[in-house]
Amino acid sequence: MLGGRDNFAVERSYGERIVASVPAVPAGVRAQRAVLRRATRYLVADAGIRQLLDIGAGLPTKDNVHEVAQRIDPATRVVYLDNDPTVVVHAHARLAENPATIAVHGDLRDPAGITAHPLVRAHLDWNQPIGLLMCGVLLHIMDDEGPAELTAALIDALPSGSYVFIQHLLDIDDPATARMKHFMVRAFGRVQFRTLDQVRALFGGLELVEPGLVPMPGS
Repeated sequence: MLGGRDNFAVERSYGERIVASVPAVPAGVRAQRAVLRRATRYLVADAGIRQLLDIGAGLPTKDNVHEVAQRIDPATRVVYLDNDPTVVVHAHARLAENPATIAVHGDLRDPAGITAHPLVRAHLDWNQPIGLLMCGVLLHIMDDEGPAELTAALIDALPSGSYVFIQHLLDIDDPATARMKHFMVRAFGRVQFRTLDQVRALFGGLELVEPGLVPMPGS
């Protein structure tokens, strides 16, 4: 839905079925990518963050986090983390000539394993602020797995002055949302839509940057 070559036949097949069921999805996908670009630009250009940890990064696509960040400052260090070994192998190939960006295997359900990962520890300076990005990944964490506790563990491990970005699908009373939820549960098995208040709770006591927690434009 974002274009590019880094996708597989099974993904294209599911994408076509999703669009047939909920035609508005491509606009939402593009909005998600746009807000991730905006968050990345804010972190690097406005907040002065020079190291980013992207959890649940997925396969490389157009305008990845490292591309957006390193257009502003080529020295910005980026760690992509994903629990799919195929994603990590593919990212290694794509990033072979970019020493400022690495990809590692890890799982959001193991925050201690993420923050203690030797490659993550070595690539990022844990005495300096870090931008933690969780775009479209927390919706795959079920309520009984303690998503708020998982994010709290990650936040507590971040150096002072760090930032957290979360993008999540909302549970709203809308027929299109209900169809999308039904399809995603069938396709992925692990999908948890949440209310705005539930998503807000994932930030713990962090102060929100303007405009705060809001629906994505165009989604």
